[in-house]
Amino acid sequence: MKRLGTASFCLVAALTLAACSSGPKKPQPADLGPATQLMGTRQIWTANVGEGGPGFVPVHAGGRVFAAGATGVVAAIDANSGADAWRVDLRTRLATGVGSDGQTAAVVTAANVLVAIVDGEARWRVRLPARSFTPPLVAGGRVFVLTADRSVVAFDAANGARLWNQTRTGDPLTLNQPGALAAVGDTLVAGVSGRLVGLNPDNGTVRWEAPVATARGTNEVERLVDVLAPVSRIGTNICVRAYSAAVGCLDGVRGSVIWTKPAQGVVGVHGDDRLLFGTESNGTLLAWRRDSGEQAWSSERLKYRQLSAPLALGRVIALGDGTGLVHVLSREDGSEMARLSTDGSAIVSPPVLAGDALVVMTARGGLYAWRPQ
Repeated sequence: MKRLGTASFCLVAALTLAACSSGPKKPQPADLGPATQLMGTRQIWTANVGEGGPGFVPVHAGGRVFAAGATGVVAAIDANSGADAWRVDLRTRLATGVGSDGQTAAVVTAANVLVAIVDGEARWRVRLPARSFTPPLVAGGRVFVLTADRSVVAFDAANGARLWNQTRTGDPLTLNQPGALAAVGDTLVAGVSGRLVGLNPDNGTVRWEAPVATARGTNEVERLVDVLAPVSRIGTNICVRAYSAAVGCLDGVRGSVIWTKPAQGVVGVHGDDRLLFGTESNGTLLAWRRDSGEQAWSSERLKYRQLSAPLALGRVIALGDGTGLVHVLSREDGSEMARLSTDGSAIVSPPVLAGDALVVMTARGGLYAWRPQ
């Protein structure tokens, strides 16, 4: 925990707001009661890559689950069996989780070094101009990195040669959690302060900019409105959250804003072609209609449970909580369909879909995969 001067607030994980130890007692969540199992699931494998954190999100590509731990372990795991395809210990602390296209995997170390890994071997290393908290995006033979100074840098995935660098101005503080960085068709989309920016992935030129939220407040902390990962993309429609300010959907080709709504969440969003799902900072779960932004439903069953970002999959959504539980809920009203247990440590990164399996990673680095029966 770091303290700014003698102010009466604290910053957890550098800039994520939380109550001070001397502040009022946090509200306690209501008892969940007996688990409801309306949907059968079977655990198919477990693995471990060491200590996790908000930026250590597993990624599925090429039939494998790629995962990294903060102590330097990076692994490619068969999505069906849970067996290691390869595993490497970089013997240095990492600042981000892993990105991969199924061939090349990339991570950023705590010393601001981008490392590319192929078949369990580090192929090249490049020092970055600033820190990064966002897993690299590997796509189209390139590795894209979003740095904490709000620059986007592109490297050749084969040899690490720098291809271009696009720097955008913004507020001097940035969140110590993953920002928006995604491919939408032939456009690279990145979050810069409260805006989404569409870039040409070949040369970094700006194709469009779209506002999601406007910075407000009297100090730099209150003005933080960075656009967060994960994002929800259906075709060229992309929906995002600006930290503790708004959610919204945009056209990823033209960069036009379809809608935005005020929202107080601090993790990203996910959804399907009909609904968008997100959690407020107090644990209230909300569903918005993707086409209009009108609220479809809300649920307070999981209030105050320190929820991860959700994952929409078929007729259910899944999200983890601060006690290591995975809640599988109906997409129609948020009612419980199943409840899954892990190692008891917090699930701070969003669940991911690996083929037909649901995969989560805990703060202790445990990877758990379930398949619906």
